[in-house]
Amino acid sequence: MGEQSSEPHKSDVRPLKIALLGCGVVGTEVVRLLVTHQADFAARVGVPLELAGIAVRRAGRRRDVPVDPDLFTTDAAALVRRGDIDLVIEVIGGIEPARSLILAALENGASVVTANKALLAEDGATLFAAAEKHGADLYYEASVGGAIPLIRPLRESLAGDRVRRVLGIVNGTTNFVLDRMDTEGTGFSEALEEAQELGYAEADPTADVEGFDAAAKAAILAGLAFHTRVLASDVHREGITEVTAIDIESARAMGCVVKLLAIAELSADGSGVGVRVHPAMIPRDHPLASVREAYNAVFVESAAAGQLMFYGAGAGGAPTASAVLGDLVTVARNRVQSARGAAASTYAQLEVHPMGETLTRYHISLAVDDRAGVLASVAAAFSRQGVSIQTVRQEGRGEDAQLVVVTHQAADRALAATVNDLEELDSVREVTSVMRVEGLGDK
Repeated sequence: MGEQSSEPHKSDVRPLKIALLGCGVVGTEVVRLLVTHQADFAARVGVPLELAGIAVRRAGRRRDVPVDPDLFTTDAAALVRRGDIDLVIEVIGGIEPARSLILAALENGASVVTANKALLAEDGATLFAAAEKHGADLYYEASVGGAIPLIRPLRESLAGDRVRRVLGIVNGTTNFVLDRMDTEGTGFSEALEEAQELGYAEADPTADVEGFDAAAKAAILAGLAFHTRVLASDVHREGITEVTAIDIESARAMGCVVKLLAIAELSADGSGVGVRVHPAMIPRDHPLASVREAYNAVFVESAAAGQLMFYGAGAGGAPTASAVLGDLVTVARNRVQSARGAAASTYAQLEVHPMGETLTRYHISLAVDDRAGVLASVAAAFSRQGVSIQTVRQEGRGEDAQLVVVTHQAADRALAATVNDLEELDSVREVTSVMRVEGLGDK
């Protein structure tokens, strides 16, 4: 008789069982891809992946997913506590019940894949501690940048480098709106309405246009880049609701475009970090200026690797599901090999500096009286706060006279104080536009 193989027959291999929490736009795509590419996933992981349950709010609702309707349940808590669940995918969003469900899954020994940036930015420490305590994985590539591989490069590929700055466009809705305002001359309200019609913006777009979504993502990126616990509340946040046609035209006049930027950077002495989200003018020859529509792009600047750019679809069901399933394959492989992925790294615990200490530069447009001495009084307001002027130009005459000033870098609090002083000058009728400027160098 020939020698028998000691390897188990494929039919004897126990599949890894998956619980899916949420079956909205992203969850539906996750199910579709899992079922469609079932054989591929089994080959990549080494064992089959079996969808064992799908938690939803309303079980009787008709859903266009190719699975047994009996898989749907409204009892998410019972699903994650089932003794046979190996992997949990959370795409519910929000803080609760997502936090309680993830913690229950981790306590039960299941590894978790989540796309929940709001929860990670508010209470990621609790989740990571639970994963560590119970020997489970917690992966979250889909929380920032949709399909763009960004979390893993920061957490793993650049672990041996020193990241100095992360700069990017991380919200597709706001990028779409600003792009339309710049390229089509569309007003803010009209551009936002179009974004809603195309599915880029929610019916209530507050989280996007007021910068909450970008701030949560900035907190996650900063924590990874600088090995420091950063909360969404640590992030200086400004949205795009105050961006006007005047701002767009002013940017165009100086060869710039307006983008909502998420910026996390190490201080000059390395003792702290600054994390901020706000609209800013950037030169049209900057790579981020060419990021159109609802796309995302992130620059990472590090000591050894230099400048890296990550670009791609930042939202949508299929792109986000791609990132979720990439994480699922990784945590499934770890489960098969009795291994764990990289844990959260917060050893540095750098101080998060307030916005006032951040070095920034401003573009300021002023409606002024067209008479002698006006420029001198304006320059004096900058001088009193120790802010250096890079360029100044006058546009128009008489009642239409405008001064446009671009500053050198200075502490943001000094620049804000300068704007306050300008508003008090008799010769200044109105400060018509104030916006930060990025990408013009360091001086």
